[in-house]
Amino acid sequence: MSFRDDGAEALEWAASYLERVRELPVLAQVEPGEIRRALPESPPEAGEPFSAVLRDLDEVLLPGITHWQHPGFFAYFATTGSEPGILAELLAATLNVTQILWRASPAATELELVTMDWLAQLLGLPREWHGHIEDTASTSTLAALAAARQAFPGRVVLCSEHAHSSVEKAARLLGLAVQKIPADYEFRMRTEDLHDLEGACALVATVGTTSSTSVDPVAELAEICEREHVWLHVDAAYAGSAMVCPEFRWAWEGIERADSVVVNPHKWLFTPVDCSALWTRRPDDLHAAMTLVPEYLRTGDEDALNLSEYGPALGRRFRALKLWAVLRCYGREGLQERIREAVRLAELFEGWVREAPAWEVVAPRPFSVVCFRREGSDEENADLLERVNASGEAFLSHTALDGRYVLRLAIGNARTTEEDVRRAWDVLRREAR
Repeated sequence: MSFRDDGAEALEWAASYLERVRELPVLAQVEPGEIRRALPESPPEAGEPFSAVLRDLDEVLLPGITHWQHPGFFAYFATTGSEPGILAELLAATLNVTQILWRASPAATELELVTMDWLAQLLGLPREWHGHIEDTASTSTLAALAAARQAFPGRVVLCSEHAHSSVEKAARLLGLAVQKIPADYEFRMRTEDLHDLEGACALVATVGTTSSTSVDPVAELAEICEREHVWLHVDAAYAGSAMVCPEFRWAWEGIERADSVVVNPHKWLFTPVDCSALWTRRPDDLHAAMTLVPEYLRTGDEDALNLSEYGPALGRRFRALKLWAVLRCYGREGLQERIREAVRLAELFEGWVREAPAWEVVAPRPFSVVCFRREGSDEENADLLERVNASGEAFLSHTALDGRYVLRLAIGNARTTEEDVRRAWDVLRREAR
């Protein structure tokens, strides 16, 4: 078989998978170690045809795949690897660019700058900010906090008790301490508890917390940070994508005063993992924290911008290509349509829960995640979730709010329909009985 023939088979497999993924069990139905035992212990002595890879993908690996592309995937934050992004990922792998310097592939660097400018316009962020792409929000937050440590003398990072765990991990890697601030009744960071920021170098506000998608008061926090000379980093990894719709920009109030912002297009902008957009209004501080150019990478391109000098990685994938493809093929209107539909479906599900006896909604729903639980103990709710997920018909996750076990239904997959959401609700009620 030739590359062209193998490629046609792989593309056919991908198209067929997306067409039939709805029929597969959402959560992998295997035990730990089962997939590993099904694979050979040693590599082959002689090369095998690519068709053998596709065969084992179907027969061995697919049973152990949890299908994030499934319209019944409602766990964590639902994602979509859209068709334009998938095809662009193939093209990026074909080009195999390593963006260590502008010179290493000028088009890759300059397309990234254009794409980040486009995305800033779509989300209502200041166009004059520096923007570049990292792999995940964990890396983006690490870079932002490294710049904060460089810019300000403190050794403490402040964040809400509901901030993502990546904040604590980044602080640990940077030798910084974390101080968690209590949240209010709507799970937002309480500004009245920020009396003294002495010793702090950064404060992380979240627009769309992982547990409940609550929104910290960015404008108030920006005022405090400016007064106390503390770096304000905004984690909008999930909800930032919703800002493509003007009606959600109430959550952006004060964002222009943030020092850095992260949004993950691979969460709710239909771009395949991994793609995390990081902006800063203090690029010199980010550059000072990250730049390290050895002699063998020095060039005479004084006017060129090397994006590797603004993040932890030297070698950088051509991630901008897939994001650019998604923005072009969806357009502002297409992105808005899908964001609004996800929010509509979440509102619909929330209404069903509120109206049903023995069920309750336990947190406000600003975007497309519903936090709810069944009347009963934490153990009973945990058992219910286990039964729902084991059914293969839907996959949900959980969290803890106010010390209680809470179920989460997160809508974000572009293929999810009202029928899929209704099916999840039917499965929940069936398993509850």
